[in-house]
Amino acid sequence: MFSISQDLYNYPEISGEEKQSSEKFKMILKEQGFHIHEFPEEELKYAFYAEYGKGHPMVGLLGEYDALPGLSQKGGSMVKEAVGASEPGHACGHNLIGTSAYASALAVKKYLEDTGKEGTVRFYGCPQEELLDGKVLMAKYHAFEGCDAGFSYHPWNANFPVYQGFLAMNNLKFHFTGISSHAGQAPGQGRSALDAVELANMGVNVMREHVISSARIHYVITNGGEAPNIVPKEASSWYYVRAPHRRDVNEITDRVLNCQKGAALMTDTTLSYEKVGGCYEILPNHVLFQLAHQNFHEMEMSPYTEEEKNLAKVLSMSLPEEQLKKDREVLGMETEGSYIHKETLSIEAAKSYPISGSSDIGDVSWLMPFSAIFTAAWPLGVNAHTWQSASASGSSLGQKGMLYAAKIMAGMAVDLMEKPEILREAQEEFRSRTEGNPYVSPLG
Repeated sequence: MFSISQDLYNYPEISGEEKQSSEKFKMILKEQGFHIHEFPEEELKYAFYAEYGKGHPMVGLLGEYDALPGLSQKGGSMVKEAVGASEPGHACGHNLIGTSAYASALAVKKYLEDTGKEGTVRFYGCPQEELLDGKVLMAKYHAFEGCDAGFSYHPWNANFPVYQGFLAMNNLKFHFTGISSHAGQAPGQGRSALDAVELANMGVNVMREHVISSARIHYVITNGGEAPNIVPKEASSWYYVRAPHRRDVNEITDRVLNCQKGAALMTDTTLSYEKVGGCYEILPNHVLFQLAHQNFHEMEMSPYTEEEKNLAKVLSMSLPEEQLKKDREVLGMETEGSYIHKETLSIEAAKSYPISGSSDIGDVSWLMPFSAIFTAAWPLGVNAHTWQSASASGSSLGQKGMLYAAKIMAGMAVDLMEKPEILREAQEEFRSRTEGNPYVSPLG
């Protein structure tokens, strides 16, 4: 497993370009006797699923493998050390995510072989998580149909199952068209598209006071014109709208759109926009959450070497002291000299752990009973999308967190196959939570 995760780490591919990574997983899964299913759609050229077994229960394991642009980093290094200038890197640990799901799938396959029980394990090759639309596109083309439950993993600086979290999100691009003119000689003949962008942004900024406090609205101006002495004919902006629940995102998005429409009216310009994508928050499933927490305690993580402990200390110490202090408080760690989270958060602490990013795993949780887990593959204080997380993801420290997660997910899958009553309870909870509130693709 170490060589697989390192191969991915050493050949990072950004979202939409994961050709070698997806081919590698298809090859090694086929060698293990899995049947490979590919999708004819161009949008899903690097997505697939591989299954082993027959009948139900069918358990899905989500693997990812896309890297981040510009975050090249030598694995296991104690300093910021890019392998190649401006090259991508696995600063979100997707090399660990894909390999963990693969290792878990092999463990479930062995269980099915040894017991002769009926059941199926599916490994999902999921591209483009960093664009937050890979699994949304897979859902659009019904990739997850037939699965009875699903599990996923993400490296982090703590050990716990996720109860609820990740913000729902919409991704929109706005484009204004006006009339160009000489800005000094004949400004009255022009209609500034840039004015429209700025007025729209002002409207949204004023609106921030009047949305729920947990919402997040981010934007950049992607086109502000060509030169100061030309009234800009074209101007564009790019927005993310996030909130804890999909319904809130949709409501705030409508208001953001109204700001854009109002700006077009005020500036006598024309507005067009594109809904690039979006994703859901995680739908809680208490039954699977408890099952995951149980497996955290039943499985063991391999002990750390002195070299790994030293790497963790150096990476943690490269961060602001306040960041370490805050993480220790959140995790309830009283030992100042510890730089790796070795315990599992309590049920109560895991339920309340703050997760404010977004992920397309949320969409999968609205299609089947679902559980996500985090393990300490990174040292205390280390967050995603940093050189420190990239370094840890390319080290044996990260790989130990990866294998711990694989054991937990495999244990959960086997539990569902051994105890069908747990799966029935999880499915009943899922139906209860989605009744009258079905999944609607953010892609429309």
